[in-house]
Amino acid sequence: MKNPIEHLNKVFDSRVRMGVMSSLMVADEMSFNELRDLIRVTDGNLASHLKTLETNQYITVRKGFIGRKTNTVYAATRTGRKAFQLHLGALEEIIRSMK
Repeated sequence: MKNPIEHLNKVFDSRVRMGVMSSLMVADEMSFNELRDLIRVTDGNLASHLKTLETNQYITVRKGFIGRKTNTVYAATRTGRKAFQLHLGALEEIIRSMK
């Protein structure tokens, strides 16, 4: 039997990245400010974690304007959704094996 911990995705080790992906699994898309306020992190901290998720192709980024203000919107990709679901499945398996 394979150890369920081997199925955990290191990209999701961070609570911030877990929070971002959890949010984007529920909402179709969220703005930078919405994610920052929901997860309660600094702009710089969130930006670095979003970059990691983008680099791994787990989220997409769409930049635009609302009036004169920039607006950046994030959404989970199909790849990101699948990877996150597999990660959650591994966590559930670990929990089940502890009972």
